[in-house]
Amino acid sequence: MAAAAAVAAAAAAMAAAMVADQVNSLCEQLVKAVTVIMDPASTQRYRLEALKFCEEFKEKCPICVPCGLKLAEKTQTAIVRHFGLQILEHVVKFRWNNMPRLEKVYLKNNVMGLISSGTQSILEEESHIKDVLSRIVVEMIKREWPQHWPDMLKELDTLSKQGETQTELVMFILLRLAEDVVTFQTLPTQRRRDIQQTLTQNMEKIFSFLLTTLQQNVNKYRRMVGAPQEQEVLTTPQKTDLTQEPKAQANCRVGIAALNTLAGYIDWVALSHITADNCKLLEMLCLLLNEPELQIGAAECLLIAVSRKGKLEDRKPLMVLFGDVAMHYILSAAQTADGEGLVEKHYVFLKRLCQVLCALGSQLCALLGSDSDVETPPNFGKYLDSFLAFTTHPSQFLRSSTQITWGALFRHEVLSHDPLLLAMIPKYLRASMTNLVKVGFPSKTDSPSCEYSRFDFDSDEDFNAFFNSFRAQQGEVMRMACRLDPRTGFQMAGEWLKYQLTTPVDTGPMNSKTGEGLCSIFSPSFVQWDAMTFFSESVISQMFRTLDKDEIPVNDGIDLLQLVLNFETKDPLILSCVLTNVSALFPFVTYRPEYLPQVLSKLFASVTFEVIEESKAPRTRAVKNVRRHACSSIIKMCRDYPQLVLPNFEMLYNHVKQLLSNELLLTQMEKCALMEALVLISNQFKDYERQKAFLEELMAPVAGLWLSPEMQRVLSDPEAFISYVGADNKIADPVLEDPSGLNRSRISFCVYTILGVVKRARWPAAPEEAKAGGFLVGYMPSGSPIYRNPCTEQVLKLLDNLLALIRTHNNLYMPEMVARLGETFAKALDMLEVEKNAILGLPQPLLELYDSPVYKTVLERMQGFFCTLYDNCFHILGNAGPSMQQDFYTVEGLATQLLSSAFINLNNIPDYRLRPMLRVFVKPLVLSCPSEYYETLVCPMLGPLFTYLHMRLSQKWQVINQRSMLCEDDAADDNPESQEMLEEQLVRLLTREVMDLITVCCVSKKGVEHNTTAAVDGDDDEAMATEVTPPASAELTELGKCLMTQEDVCTALLITAYTSLSWKDTLSCQRTTTQLCWPLLKQVLQGNLLPDAVSWFFASVLKGLQTHGQHNGCMAALVHLAFQIYEALRPRYTELKAVMEQIPDIQRDSLEQFDSKLLNPTLQKVADKRRKDHFKRLITGCIGKPLGEQFRKEVHIRNLPSLFKKVKPSLETDVLENEDGEGFTALFES
Repeated sequence: MAAAAAVAAAAAAMAAAMVADQVNSLCEQLVKAVTVIMDPASTQRYRLEALKFCEEFKEKCPICVPCGLKLAEKTQTAIVRHFGLQILEHVVKFRWNNMPRLEKVYLKNNVMGLISSGTQSILEEESHIKDVLSRIVVEMIKREWPQHWPDMLKELDTLSKQGETQTELVMFILLRLAEDVVTFQTLPTQRRRDIQQTLTQNMEKIFSFLLTTLQQNVNKYRRMVGAPQEQEVLTTPQKTDLTQEPKAQANCRVGIAALNTLAGYIDWVALSHITADNCKLLEMLCLLLNEPELQIGAAECLLIAVSRKGKLEDRKPLMVLFGDVAMHYILSAAQTADGEGLVEKHYVFLKRLCQVLCALGSQLCALLGSDSDVETPPNFGKYLDSFLAFTTHPSQFLRSSTQITWGALFRHEVLSHDPLLLAMIPKYLRASMTNLVKVGFPSKTDSPSCEYSRFDFDSDEDFNAFFNSFRAQQGEVMRMACRLDPRTGFQMAGEWLKYQLTTPVDTGPMNSKTGEGLCSIFSPSFVQWDAMTFFSESVISQMFRTLDKDEIPVNDGIDLLQLVLNFETKDPLILSCVLTNVSALFPFVTYRPEYLPQVLSKLFASVTFEVIEESKAPRTRAVKNVRRHACSSIIKMCRDYPQLVLPNFEMLYNHVKQLLSNELLLTQMEKCALMEALVLISNQFKDYERQKAFLEELMAPVAGLWLSPEMQRVLSDPEAFISYVGADNKIADPVLEDPSGLNRSRISFCVYTILGVVKRARWPAAPEEAKAGGFLVGYMPSGSPIYRNPCTEQVLKLLDNLLALIRTHNNLYMPEMVARLGETFAKALDMLEVEKNAILGLPQPLLELYDSPVYKTVLERMQGFFCTLYDNCFHILGNAGPSMQQDFYTVEGLATQLLSSAFINLNNIPDYRLRPMLRVFVKPLVLSCPSEYYETLVCPMLGPLFTYLHMRLSQKWQVINQRSMLCEDDAADDNPESQEMLEEQLVRLLTREVMDLITVCCVSKKGVEHNTTAAVDGDDDEAMATEVTPPASAELTELGKCLMTQEDVCTALLITAYTSLSWKDTLSCQRTTTQLCWPLLKQVLQGNLLPDAVSWFFASVLKGLQTHGQHNGCMAALVHLAFQIYEALRPRYTELKAVMEQIPDIQRDSLEQFDSKLLNPTLQKVADKRRKDHFKRLITGCIGKPLGEQFRKEVHIRNLPSLFKKVKPSLETDVLENEDGEGFTALFES
């Protein structure tokens, strides 16, 4: 027996030696492989071979654990040790379920041994080694705790007692565990629930452990660096003892790790843990704000704590932070950090502190209410002072961070009446006067803000975008402040305005290109004028809303208006500000109408503004803006105060006639803007015949020009049109020479005028006035009145030629017509650069916006002409319906006329022209059309249009999909990448436009009005809800039902809607899924759908899931739609089950179970959510994943026996999953 035992022992020793040899040999090879991978001098071939060897080793080698442990030994280099630990992590993640129990215990003990004694000291060890070591432990915890490893927390506690190195690793483990389980939720539901509930049960111990660790290490650190200790209270250190430096740094490291770990827990643990023991944690965090090495971590924790939501009762203890001690520490920390000058670390800390104060303000607003027992804290004044200090800080980012909280305070039902807050309003407004001045561009040095901006913004464009939104936010908050104290704001605005009017202009070092001695947008004078204008506009408008009529300071307002009217300047940027001030002060004229002529004179003088009279050079955008601004102000005045302007109508009319008599004095847009103003006033005649006569007189020049034989010839013939507008010329001087400019301006003038009249001419809003004025012509069968528009007769006269122009314009895109364009104008029908940049999201250089001419060359001018003309023609048609109503819809053969003009040659029309046509013409026409004309006008028009649009979009998306599959090298174009991006983005935008149009036509959403002008260029990054269900009330409109009765239109709509689900545009997919797909399908469910069609609809939704499954919003909506279709149609169509069976990795028994419940009406219905969850699990195989996850190896974490209640195993889960021979015995018993 003894001999046999000896032989066995010898054999075992030999086996062990062989394994050891094998491990040593493999480790040598692995070390070489890792060295090759990490060596920058390695060739790609060697590196790939080494990488392949390492990966195959991890996947297949049976002795991974001993090899990993050997490579992880302290004697190896950091890179090799990291690889060894990665091997162990890989084993735990992917092999754990198949490992024998003893091997698991062996691995776990060795890993804990590595934490205990297998790492370098805390200051020497590499952070990536610490990170991977903590990950391995967390991966084991996720698989075995608490059921099989009940003493895990005790073991971590024991490890932490060994020293700082081990304590820091324990902190990393606890933080990583919280992140995986609570924050990122990277494990199955049952395991997550088990671990989170066990963490919660032990939270008192965990928190006590974290706090004790923090306090002990901070106290040791302070003691080392020479801080006097007073009963373990944290106090400021005095001086550093160099001999103790490493030990002190070790304690400091643990302190930082403890704060980071606390930050991972404070966010979700019960508030009682945070406020326990008289808010000891909060007190400690406040004290640490004055500790330079720990202050950022402390501020992070404090911010998370103060930002907590939850029951108001639980949050009340947080008010302790308004106490003397806490407030003192917060403010002294802020002062110290700010006093250190601009150092990134201190600046980051200041940002955190600012966020803490903002969160404190939010908590106060939430807790303080008329029905609350919380009182305004005694230190509220001190809080406001410190908050104001952040609002006046040089950093524009810090200033902006305070605005939302100021708004909440000024809005609050209780605090808004507090004398301390009311006393703060003048100070806040004074600070805003400084903050509205646009300085702080990162590329400049003209303000203390610039230095801070270089930390916060990558470029001047970034800063500009930020500042514009910051200013808008300030405007909101200033209006709230002025609601509480309107007079102070007005007084300040008046003082500032007077100051600017009397201060000499300072153009600064950069002159404008517009002219010598003029401001650029960066000039000191302009930025002050700009800020003052915004301030006065905000506070004056609010004053008129807030004060009663008799309380308005009319005399002061009129005095200011007179000063502004008397101010003369030749600087376009400043004049633009002056005009805004005139508009802001205009409401005072309603009290003193005698000042109206002066205001009109000022505005009319600005309409013809030039920097240099009779200059031939193209006007810069700054000059054009002044003129346009003056026109807009006149229109706004006539729109908002028509009764005030009406007595001066003759004066206004004569002035406009005088300006129009000189053909070159105004641009066509400016002429038409003035005519629009006249039309708006004419609406106040409230006399049909008088207004009609006036409009006839006003439009006589246009009618004469538009209906002339020459113009008819030009508008009807594409060749004649190209020649007339000069697009077939070759120009020698593309900047100044433009022989056909006058011809183009005549066409533009006519089109602009027709648009202005159609848009602005209306009957009186009051039915009695409309009836008395002769506008009422009868009543609809429903009883609603039918009105006539005084412009109808004039506009309809011009309609034929307008449609001829649209037909001609569409035909310009035919290849033979494009070939007729002159050399200079070969790209005349292309998009403007500005449009391209807007679509690609490229920012415009800041200065160019104002200093460059609107069109730099005659080619750009021609492009602008074609683009504007095309848009305006369709704007006229889009406005014609709402404007002329039945007189337009009953035009003889209108549908045929529109089909043969607007919808001709669509194949050659580019996407960027088709989009505006759909948005500004088709959509408004359809929305305003009464149902009586659906059969005669809308259906004959939309039927062919929808059929065509489906075909076009399908082809476009096919090209895009093929392009993404074959990444061809095509260098034929100047810049093919950006051209492809532009084309692709245009297809996306067109898709959204088309789907939006179909939705508007077909689906009514109760309580939601369709906005005809809403752009559908929504941002691709739009936040999407994760649970999306279609509105319960989404039903087909009358028009939708009408369209769906026509078989070809019905087919086109359904196919477009369901095909679009797999086009690569997430936004369009989500909108279509939630709003359109189900209402359309529901309409045809009662009919006899072919089985193939039903299968196709269902498969289309599944394809959509394959394409968009990675986006939570889309995925939720598509799953819901698939579920609706399957539930509604599966009982009638067995083919749907066949589609389901083709889904990869579908569990057949689970599908059978789902089907049997669905088809057996006698069975009790399971809750809708559970049925949907079951269905979602069934179709998981076709839900697309993000690219980063598509090739990731699946991690399978098994559920352990339930801790809390016995869950009945469902058929769709593997019943044997938990039965791997381990039973309920603890795996890692200590």
